[in-house]
Amino acid sequence: MSESFSATGRRKTSTASVTLKPGSGTITINKRPFEDYFGTVSLQNQVLLPFQVANAVNQYDVSVNAKGGGVTGQIGAIQLGIARALLKTNEELKDTLRESDLLTRDSRKKERKKPGQPKARKRFQFSKR
Repeated sequence: MSESFSATGRRKTSTASVTLKPGSGTITINKRPFEDYFGTVSLQNQVLLPFQVANAVNQYDVSVNAKGGGVTGQIGAIQLGIARALLKTNEELKDTLRESDLLTRDSRKKERKKPGQPKARKRFQFSKR
């Protein structure tokens, strides 16, 4: 039986559970091929970034369960999850992944809307008279 490595990544309101298994490089996100899930090449490249940094392209089969948020939040969560799972496969990758800023959890979230304002910081137009 081949060993599998799992990790969790989060960004904004998105959560991604990532499982890595040694294989041919197949990536599935929510039981769909990642080419279908993320339509543009630039989004697909963001998902592949941790593998490119670690020189591990097409070495692992990845299955991801992504929940919540939008496209950018889910990509950030998937990226962090893949980087953390790669770190479990090989501890020596820590410095290279850290240099590319792939192990840092981006804790920024949407600021809440305040009462008496249309959005978090925007104000209604001020009228002097």
